[in-house]
Amino acid sequence: MKVKELYEEKSREFKLKIVAGKDGLKRNNITSVDIFRPGLVLAGFTEYYLSERIQIIGKTEVTYIKTLNRKGRNEAIDRLLAPKPPCFIISKSLRMPSYFYKKCEEKNIPVFSTSISTTPFIHLLTRYLEEKLAPTKIIQGTLLDIYGVGVLLLGKPGIGKSELALDLVHRGHRLVADDLVMLKNLRDEIFGSGCEKSDKLRHHIEIRGVGIIDILRIYGVSAVRLNKKVEVVVEMILWDEAKGDYERIGVEEKYYDILGVKLPYLKIPLVPGKNVSVIIEVIAKNYLLKLRGIYSAREYAEELKRVTMRRRRG
Repeated sequence: MKVKELYEEKSREFKLKIVAGKDGLKRNNITSVDIFRPGLVLAGFTEYYLSERIQIIGKTEVTYIKTLNRKGRNEAIDRLLAPKPPCFIISKSLRMPSYFYKKCEEKNIPVFSTSISTTPFIHLLTRYLEEKLAPTKIIQGTLLDIYGVGVLLLGKPGIGKSELALDLVHRGHRLVADDLVMLKNLRDEIFGSGCEKSDKLRHHIEIRGVGIIDILRIYGVSAVRLNKKVEVVVEMILWDEAKGDYERIGVEEKYYDILGVKLPYLKIPLVPGKNVSVIIEVIAKNYLLKLRGIYSAREYAEELKRVTMRRRRG
């Protein structure tokens, strides 16, 4: 992402003011979610200078550089700017020597000032960068919040994902996204949201024969949410195509890989008259039981095995 995106999207929330190097906003790229505090670089230790990161200058760095004479300050600043970092952010509205701003202007390195203290600002910035630069994938499906469990519905177009989502919303559950779901890997957890750029386009469902349904307006704000952690993946398949490729007992756990994260995965064969909404609700409840260490299928299989062994001995 360009430094310009950071400034345009977060200048108000992060209280950012551009004080030098404005021409670098469109040129310089942010490629790392991590930040760097260059105190040791100013002191002369450059072996582990991670210059590709956003550089945060706080009270420690500003106080140190003020202890140097003019020649020492200029040399320290030259070391700092030599690899051309993407940008600098100075916290607490502190001021660096004028030579620093002059050189950043010459090298087109954006310098921002914020009134926020260093540590809180680092938390804000890191959280933003983690989401912005997270590995992302767009998948065709429907994401819902079922009893607090993020359930991602997959299946061929026309199989009934949207109709199922509408029924589940009618039963009191919450829609996150339909048709296209944007998935992000945040700290090895998958979060999903809609792909719409405008809030007015969010939370709509297309029902064949009816048209576009505005879930927010029909069911209210409690029926939707902007994003949700994905915890279970359910694929809907036609009975004729199933060919026995689905779980009968539930002892064997299957997983679906999304951006390197393996999630519990189930296939649901569809036949006319099948109450799929109830099945999805049960899948969510069963997942909640597993979080508490209760595996119904395993307990059933183990008890069945014990009963069978007793009968054989008897």
